[in-house]
Amino acid sequence: MITLGIAADHAGFDQKQLLIKDLADQHFHVIDYGAKIYDPGDDYPDIIMPLAFAISRKEVDRGIAVCGSGVGVSIAANKIKGVRAALITETYSAHQGVEHDDMNLLCLGGRVLGYALIWELVTTYLNAQYHGDERFQRRLNKVLALEEKFGSP
Repeated sequence: MITLGIAADHAGFDQKQLLIKDLADQHFHVIDYGAKIYDPGDDYPDIIMPLAFAISRKEVDRGIAVCGSGVGVSIAANKIKGVRAALITETYSAHQGVEHDDMNLLCLGGRVLGYALIWELVTTYLNAQYHGDERFQRRLNKVLALEEKFGSP
């Protein structure tokens, strides 16, 4: 079973709450990294970092992050070594990002996507598996080498 981490700021809080319920109904083990309460003054970097560090430390297999557009959580999370986050708005990239690039953090825009599409993207992402073919691993190794060479804050 996949252990899944989830986080959202105020702009994705309601969608996160729905996702937690729906994922639990599908028997996923979900860990909520915040926000735990709705706070219109919270900041996405503060909210995404606990989840990003959990992914980096391999405490969770994959993650889902929601902010207003999905851009902020994607940018912030990618600063952490081992996190491969992408803003996803359609199903092809939801599975291809995992299959080809070993994406481990799905970033979503709570103010720009309806919940039906969010759920479709999440289920597509969670059903995808990294292929690991030579060409995909070669490319991933180059990304990992960049991360090692240039580090992260």
